[in-house]
Amino acid sequence: MKYLKISAYLFIIFLFSCKKNNKPVQVKVGFNVDNVILNGTFKGITKVPHTTPCCGTGTYKAYTYVSTDLNPSILISFSTPINKNSVTNGISFNDIKGGAVSYSVSYENNDSVMVIQPNAPLSGITEYEITVGPNLQSTYKNSLQIPVIVFLTTAIDSTDKFPRISDSALLTLVEQQTFKYFWDFGHPVSGMARERNTSGDVCATGGTGFGIMSMIVGMYRNFISRTEGLDRIQEIVSFLQNKCTRYHGAFPHWINGATGATVPFSAQDDGADLVETSYLMMGLLCARQYFNQHSAAEDSLRNDINQLWNNVEWAWFVSSPSGGPGLYWHWSPNYGWENNQIISGWNEALITYILAASANQDSISKAVYDNGWARNGAMKNGKQFYGIPLPLGPDYGGPLFFSQYSFLGLDPHGLSDDYAHYWTQDTAQTKINYLYCVNNPQNYYGYSPLCWGLTASDDNNGYAVHSPTNDDGVISPTAAISSMPYSPQQSMDALKFFYYTLGDKIWGQYGFTDAFNLTDVWFANSYL
Repeated sequence: MKYLKISAYLFIIFLFSCKKNNKPVQVKVGFNVDNVILNGTFKGITKVPHTTPCCGTGTYKAYTYVSTDLNPSILISFSTPINKNSVTNGISFNDIKGGAVSYSVSYENNDSVMVIQPNAPLSGITEYEITVGPNLQSTYKNSLQIPVIVFLTTAIDSTDKFPRISDSALLTLVEQQTFKYFWDFGHPVSGMARERNTSGDVCATGGTGFGIMSMIVGMYRNFISRTEGLDRIQEIVSFLQNKCTRYHGAFPHWINGATGATVPFSAQDDGADLVETSYLMMGLLCARQYFNQHSAAEDSLRNDINQLWNNVEWAWFVSSPSGGPGLYWHWSPNYGWENNQIISGWNEALITYILAASANQDSISKAVYDNGWARNGAMKNGKQFYGIPLPLGPDYGGPLFFSQYSFLGLDPHGLSDDYAHYWTQDTAQTKINYLYCVNNPQNYYGYSPLCWGLTASDDNNGYAVHSPTNDDGVISPTAAISSMPYSPQQSMDALKFFYYTLGDKIWGQYGFTDAFNLTDVWFANSYL
């Protein structure tokens, strides 16, 4: 009885206390995000270490969406209703550079579902982050237990970035803008072409040969006058004659454009580079033929170019003690032939053997060409890729500069030897490269009949020789555009896509920047 009386007493106290305080009991626990749905699609969750402006460094639940449209609707479901007053401090919406995105929020399901929408279309091919941090509270004033980040990568914005012009006008614009790299940005002392837009005094020997050829185009297209072009090329030739060190007539890969000193390209490569020299000579010989008037200035330039051309000891570069009968790429006054790299095809160096065979003195024999360049026929391929027979070279053809560099000065029409017809070779390599990108076996974002071209260029991991067998998602505009002779329609389609669709990302002071990766949302700011 005693215990019954005590229990009854406690029950009365409990009833009395409930009548005095009839508010619901608030359980002080955190809440979480249940899921994130973008435009009706749900992606799996990962956990990532991350740092955000609002929440610092920590581990976040991450939802990643790629190729999203520019007006996305992001639905976030929570385990409890949201305190709307905490949204401003609890959620941030920024682009990858930290720029804030203006957005609107609506609510569903008794405020436990939040719908976020940007107030204006997002930029194409851009990364965004929506961070839901611990400052967000529920209606019970509880904080979010595990922060969430929604990673968004927007799709290509297909709208034109520049007004439409005729194809002819567009080609001229690209030529003129690219020409400015060699003309406006030529080294102020030597006139040579700088290695890249950030290389200061470091100039490229081969690039200078390309630059000289661009000046011939510039004169022909009336970008500059004949006198202006003559003066600049004479400036370059005089610098090469009087300031630069030559190694058995050959020049190094890199030259200091202010002093003429050799700049080492790599270990044991601090002397002659025969391939770079051949690109330089190709440009100089084109200039010699272009300036054909009988005047003191043009006669002088032709004589100076002949002196540089005739002083290259081509046959001496067969004399490597390593035993090979072909031309050797490098020789160093400090390391001799230790680099030991024979120039053998199929690659970008056919012009080196052509010039060495056609030199007025110190020329090479056909045996050196056959044994060195052609490797006694071992450079043949003969297999088919995407239904296209490939006469020479590695499977799938290699990087596109193979079919471009030598043929700035060599016309591949009608050019053949015992191993290939070179118009067939160049066209096959180009079409295989194009079809590889169209088929896109690695499923990189953006590859298409309009967006293709793999060659050597900068990439988001440094620099690489891109090809179908070494593809990391990087497209180099020069690859498709410089293939214009071999694939006129496909190259023109790519040019228009690069300019009109991607122009806000890759068009600038000297034409198209070096490369881009749409999968990783990376765009080079470099010109090479």
